Amino acid sequence: MAQIEVKMPKMGESITEATIIQWSKQVGDSVAYEETLLEIATDKVDSEIPSPVEGVLSKILFEADAVVEVGSVIALISTEAVGESPAKPTAAATIAPPVEEKVNGTLAHTAVSASTSVEKAARPSNSKRFYTPLVRSIATAENIDIQTLDQIQGTGNNNRVTKKDILAFVTNKGTANSIATGTIVNKPVQTTSNTSTKPSTQTVAQSISGEVEIIEMDRTRRLIADHMVRSKQTSAHVTSFIEADVTNMVNWRNSVKGSFKEKHQENITFTPIFIEAVVKAIQDFPLINVSVEGNNILLKKAINIGMATALPSGNLIVPVIKNADQLSLLGLTKGVNALAQKARANQLKPQDIQGGTFTLTNVGTFGNVMGTPIINQPQVAILSVGAIRKKPAVLETEYGDVIAIRQMMFLSLSYDHRVVDGMLGGSFLRRVGDYLEQFDVARKV
Repeated sequence: MAQIEVKMPKMGESITEATIIQWSKQVGDSVAYEETLLEIATDKVDSEIPSPVEGVLSKILFEADAVVEVGSVIALISTEAVGESPAKPTAAATIAPPVEEKVNGTLAHTAVSASTSVEKAARPSNSKRFYTPLVRSIATAENIDIQTLDQIQGTGNNNRVTKKDILAFVTNKGTANSIATGTIVNKPVQTTSNTSTKPSTQTVAQSISGEVEIIEMDRTRRLIADHMVRSKQTSAHVTSFIEADVTNMVNWRNSVKGSFKEKHQENITFTPIFIEAVVKAIQDFPLINVSVEGNNILLKKAINIGMATALPSGNLIVPVIKNADQLSLLGLTKGVNALAQKARANQLKPQDIQGGTFTLTNVGTFGNVMGTPIINQPQVAILSVGAIRKKPAVLETEYGDVIAIRQMMFLSLSYDHRVVDGMLGGSFLRRVGDYLEQFDVARKV
């Protein structure tokens, strides 16, 4: 009987780890080829991971809520194959990566020792109860000893203590000791252990008066927050602005949207028109379509345009139009509409958000005239388009300058000043504006 390693798959170019949401199979269960084995979360998308072989799940190396590095062995499946020696666990299987989680605003760290088995490491000493790495990391950060941890009522499978359970315990612990104040309390968490562990300096914020509601970030919001902060720490952000007269584009779209819908069964919005202009400008300035790796600049041959999209939850995600330079306006329209529908229905797959080389965000959707977007790593630029508004503008005619009512729009480009200088960033932005201003009103659908 052979042992087949199941590894954490790589779900995208810049993704180095994923969180296990839950296992669909338990140790001892039979599993068919490509049957769902577990669910993971990475970069705002939940994914089902299928079994690579048919067999019996013999060992689970990481439980739910564990944060696992890409390429690490997460499970072993026993097969009926003969003549193969059992697969030796890799270093990633014996040394669990650090688990990192925000706990009441404080970062908690923990690691599983390589000198013990996974089952033993996942269980605090002198306890027969199983605790996930995440729960153990929170307990360590909050100085909760094993005796206290054993008293917490779990709401997970087999009464397992979940992250929600232990955070509720910490919250109630702080409330019980602070209720007399009737105000927001910042109370140091005291250790209940008899060991020599130093008292924690962390604080637990509680609103007893009802003046403040404390809302825990969901997983998606935490990922977004981490991604945004990491981008600011990585790139030297600069933002340039222009104003464009998009009257021709607006008039054309208004005149053809009915016939376009009737002929192609697709609603045409401004987004595919914006993407078309971006693609043309990237072809004129290919050094905007790059990423940075150490001291190297990686020039991307494919032009994959990400479009920032709001989810029903209010969070943000960036599905990607692949090979946008190879698509007609109709193709871009179909791609935009399909991805937008999948995003609204929470049906985006990992491949739908991978591989972007440039991002477009439309703050005009919310009535904003301009914005200073944060670069979507590892890209080096992101374009923001504002609301289109009627404004008086000066036009040059053969009879002299006149003032007319025009459809005007601000565009802003945030770019990474490490590799994109003002000349390149400003010229690229101006070229996008030129393509929009020069839109052909006689264009056929």
